[in-house]
Formats: sequence, structure tokens, C-alpha cells
Amino acid sequence: MSHQVLARKWRPRRFDQLVGQEHVVRALSNALSTGRLHHAYLFTGTRGVGKTTLARILAKCLNCEPGVTAEPCGQCAACREIDSGRFVDLIELDAASNTGVDNMREILENAMYAPTAGRYKVYIIDEVHMLSKNAFNAMLKTLEEPPGHVIFILATTDPQKVPVTVLSRCLQFNLKQMPPGHVAGHLKNVLEAEAVPFEPGALGLLARAAAGSMRDALSLTDQAIAYGSGAIKEDDTRAMLGVIDQAYLLPVLEALADQDGARVLREADELAARGFSFDAALQDLAGLLHQIALAQTVPEAVSEDAPERERLFDLGRRLDPETVQLFYQIATLGRRDLEWAPDEYAGFSMTLLRMLAFAPGEPLPPGARQSGAGGNPAAATSARPQPAPPPPPRPGAPAPAPAPSPKPPTNPKSEPSPLGGEGRERVEQAQPAASCARLPLCGPMAHPSLRSGPRLRRVLRPPGWSPTPPPLGGRGLIRIGAPSPNPSPAWCASSPCTANWSPATRTPCACACPRSTSPC
Repeated sequence: MSHQVLARKWRPRRFDQLVGQEHVVRALSNALSTGRLHHAYLFTGTRGVGKTTLARILAKCLNCEPGVTAEPCGQCAACREIDSGRFVDLIELDAASNTGVDNMREILENAMYAPTAGRYKVYIIDEVHMLSKNAFNAMLKTLEEPPGHVIFILATTDPQKVPVTVLSRCLQFNLKQMPPGHVAGHLKNVLEAEAVPFEPGALGLLARAAAGSMRDALSLTDQAIAYGSGAIKEDDTRAMLGVIDQAYLLPVLEALADQDGARVLREADELAARGFSFDAALQDLAGLLHQIALAQTVPEAVSEDAPERERLFDLGRRLDPETVQLFYQIATLGRRDLEWAPDEYAGFSMTLLRMLAFAPGEPLPPGARQSGAGGNPAAATSARPQPAPPPPPRPGAPAPAPAPSPKPPTNPKSEPSPLGGEGRERVEQAQPAASCARLPLCGPMAHPSLRSGPRLRRVLRPPGWSPTPPPLGGRGLIRIGAPSPNPSPAWCASSPCTANWSPATRTPCACACPRSTSPC
């Protein structure tokens, strides 16, 4: 096959060709220049950021024929063979397909032998987190103290699955995702070298769709060239990616700013008629709200060549920052819940209606707004709808009973405890419908309605209570409904209500002494 894809053709072969990984390049270059080499490296990062590419460049720096250097010549036999994938002392292992301990044991046995053609024998283990537990355990000793001619380079997209015993034996480098500006700049250089015509707006779309992966960006560029018959145009790229133009989303935000529900639904219907993806629409809508928030807080952060820049700043003046933040949150949550909606259109339109419903500062009705503007609150209050008056009574019908006066609400926690003591719980009881306002908790003086069934109440001891058991053997938990077997006025011997009590009349006890509550 004569054609080679851009991702393979434009794979970096030197450190200075890498994009967006300057922190790793600087550390490795200094280590190679000073001779402070580690025996095991671990490269982590998402897909397409250069983990395997960096490992191959490091292998080329170690085995370049002029010597260990941070700038390999690229002309010697070792450099050419590494670039073509034919170097005998560079062993690349895919851990996803070689997960067992037997595969690892074979590699470790061959590692003891000296390199054949190069200075170092380099082992590149890609997706190392896919190794089994036994395979990790088998490589620990060799990974900690390998032969002097062996260099291990591990690469993974999920370092959390790598055992900490392996992590502690490696020098770890975290490769960052590439920002869209760096990706677009690299795509521009590639397309100019390939003599492919392009539009700058299309490169920005490809860079954002790549989500920080250079390999994905180059693969999408190949697809865009095929879609546009040898040229990359913005409209064709937008149609290929399913990206919605801001010219279709800005009217939605303008209708939301005007609180015009009918116009909002018309714009949603227009998006549905054009066949756009509503998931992409909510994603781009959140991106527009992010740009508006930047225009409100940090105007210089908005790029000068941003599309529809003036309309973004106009929306930033019409919407307050709180509303922008609210709309952004609703858009992100609506995109998350889109899969649970009855259909995508319902989920998208419901998200827009939610923005209308929860928009702060909703205007009052016209009559109330005019009255309030004149500074007459009474007139504004009169503009609100009043309840209809009750219908007149029928002739001969009895007069309705007067409504009972409302009782002031009571807070049980604010009432003082009948047992005394600051901060103590109040013993709650169901008060019967009786004229007596104070009823005892239990015993022969209890109201008959309180003795209808067994109930449990907690009695807290008041201040000054002694552990001496009461005459009838009381406990902390009392049982209501069982009269005292030996009623006696000795309950309230120290209280003023002794003379008023008798078993026949069951006159309530009005005192709060300890002995009046403990015999239960």
C-alpha cells in the first residue's frame, strides 16, 4: 500500500518535534545530557498524546551510534532501524495480549543476555495495567535491580490499576492532553507540507473534536480530506463532525434572554428540522455560555478571531452572571440526562424550558410592573388577583357558625420542663379533652383517658434527685395504665396539694416535687 496515514507519516522522531509535552522533554533531555539515566520509566496519559512515540525516541537516544545523546542523528543504522521498527534490541510488548505470567517469565529470561546490536536492550511494555497480578509480581525483582544493559519503559492510560510496588520502582511522567491551539497549529504545518488546501475555521473544529489527542486529530484530518475531495472546508468539516454552527445556537440564547418561550421552541424546531444532534447542541450551548461568562469577567480572554464575538459580548451585557451560570449548569445536566428522556428532542426542549422556568428576575405582570414603577406598593398589591368573596347565604338557611380563632403556634422545645432543670427534655404526653390544664403522668391521679392502654414515657430526674428508690419502686421507664397498688398521700408529703388529693376524686396533683413523679 503506497499511501500512509498522516498519524504514522508525521509521527515525531525527535524531541523537538513533540507538541505539548515540554515538561517531559526537558526532564529527559537533561537526564540524557548529564548521564543520570534511570533503569525504568513509566509514561502515563490519555490516548494519542505521545507515550509510545516518546518511548521510541528515548530508545533511539540511548542506542544512537555516536553515543547517548538528547539529539539522535537519525542517520545511523540504529536510528533508521528503530524508525522502521526493525531494531533487534528494541522489544515492544503489548500487555493487553500478553497478560500471563508465562509471557513475563520469557521476557525476563531473555533480559539477562547482552544486547545484540545496540548499547542498551530496551523493553517497551504498552498498556502495562493489563498485566495480571502474577505477572506484576514476577517482574518486581528484575524491575528493581535489572542488568546494567536493560531499560524498561512502561506506558499506560490507567495508572491507578498499576500496583504501587511497580510505581515505586519507576520514574513516572504524566503526559498532558494537548490544547486545541497547539493541535490546530500542528495540523496547519502538516497540511502546508502536504500541500492540502484548508480553511482556518475547519482546523479549529478538528482540534476541538480531537479532545486533546494528536493522533485523533490527524485521523480526523485524513477523514476531512477524503470528505472534501482533497480540500478541507469549514462547512464540509462541520457537516462531517455533526457540529452545529454558532449562528443556530446564538438565537436560542437571545430568545432565552428575552424570556420568549414561543421563539425558543421555534429555534428548537429549526434545529430538529436540520437534523442536528441534540447532544452536540447542548455541548456547544454550554461552550457558548462559557464564552459569555469569560466575556463578562475576563474580556481579554476571548480570542479576537472568535466567531460571532460581538454577539457574545452583547449577550454578556443582556444576561447577568448569575443567569449565565444557571444556564450553564442546566445545559450540562440536560446533556447528562438526555439518554433518559423520551426522545432527544423532548430532552433538548425540556432543558430550554427549564432555563425559562428557573431564570432569576422574572418580570411581574404588566399591571403590577406599572404600579410598582410609580412607587405605590399598595397599588402593586391591588394588581395581584384577589380571592373571590364567599357566596351569599340562601334564604332561610341557618347562619354559619363563627370560625374558631386560630391558636398561636407553640414550640415544644421552648416550653420549660415540668420537672425543672435547664436544658432538660420535656416529657410529652397526649393531653385529653378535659378542663384540667395540668394532669399527672401516671398513678391513681392519671386521667381515665390516659389509662386506656399501655404507654411508655421517659422520666428525666430533676435537679436534686437522690438515688433512693421511691416508696412504690419507680423506674426510669414508666408504664401508663397500671394504677398504683398502694395509693397514699405520702407521694406529695412536701407539696401544697396533699390536702386536695383523694383516691375517690382523683384531684390532679399540681406540684412538681420529685416524689410526685417517681412512684410510677
